[in-house]
Amino acid sequence: MTRKTLLQWLPLALFALVLFTPLRTPVLSGLQRGLLATGLWKAQLPAIPAAPVSPAVSSPSASAYPHHLPLVTLDGKPVNLSELKGKVVFVNLWASWCPPCVAEMPGIHSLYQKMDPKKVAFVLLSLDENPAKAQAMIQRRGYTFPVYFPTGPLPAPFDSNALPSTVILDPQGQVAARHEGMAEYDTPEFKAALEKLAR
Repeated sequence: MTRKTLLQWLPLALFALVLFTPLRTPVLSGLQRGLLATGLWKAQLPAIPAAPVSPAVSSPSASAYPHHLPLVTLDGKPVNLSELKGKVVFVNLWASWCPPCVAEMPGIHSLYQKMDPKKVAFVLLSLDENPAKAQAMIQRRGYTFPVYFPTGPLPAPFDSNALPSTVILDPQGQVAARHEGMAEYDTPEFKAALEKLAR
């Protein structure tokens, strides 16, 4: 093979290296994170109402707590989402193999560090089949937000065909907002909306 032929095949070889190896997720998530950071990707954030929805007005099917969502922590302790009643709950469904999920995590972690844990709880719900992969990624990146795994099928409103997906619950457990796809959550406006919902 001549040098010219090698140079012609080099982009294809690099593309194949990224797509068909474990480099796929970090490379693609890095590119997507760059788009979020520069503002070139203007993903719509979920619109959060200024005040919690009254349980008497909202539909029963929108309630998350009557369904109970059994989970386990990274270290295997059983918990239930209903234990967070009284707080605004930011539930993010993700997986370590999902580039957009990995791309939005730095923003979620930054937001998590700014919120009052007595008023707003974060539930990063990993859908990885192998929990060790999720745990390794979280530790490698130094994230401190709580990560959970479902112990059974996801009930509505958490059952989604899209990753990442985010559901915001008000203090009564009603769905206040929902978003499918990647977004930059670490914005002053989104933080203020969560704080208003928590009052």
